[in-house]
Amino acid sequence: MKKLLLVSFVVVLASFKAFAQQTDRDAVKQTINTMFDAMRKGDSTMLRFTFHKNIVFEGVANKKDGTVALDIDNPNDFIKAVGAPHKEIWDEQITFSDIKIDGDLASVWTPYKFYLGKTFSYCGVDVFTLIRTPAGWKIIYIIDTRRKDNCPE
Repeated sequence: MKKLLLVSFVVVLASFKAFAQQTDRDAVKQTINTMFDAMRKGDSTMLRFTFHKNIVFEGVANKKDGTVALDIDNPNDFIKAVGAPHKEIWDEQITFSDIKIDGDLASVWTPYKFYLGKTFSYCGVDVFTLIRTPAGWKIIYIIDTRRKDNCPE
């Protein structure tokens, strides 16, 4: 009888953990989706809400001479650009490929295609790192690749 109760307790505990993990996955996805919704709306306030105050932006740049460089971008410039009036909607369409969560740390891999209005511009992969804060999951790091062909699905 004690073994049956112990097994039942372990199963219930594992179920709660799986449910909590799924809830975290949904919350992490929501933060990233809110970031892209803010870009489409041109809403810099909404965008800033998804970012941790110490966010880092980087990009993998393929130079014309064949070398690869790391571009470091200023997040405040990006936030300002999103909020500035522009003719076409910035529409980055992503697919959640891989989400890993350990406690208060999450890592997310998202292939994407970027459109200016309805016109394809470029594609690549975004990699996000998020932390859980009292205000919810916040993006602390973004690095991406960019190209015009061989787009990930």
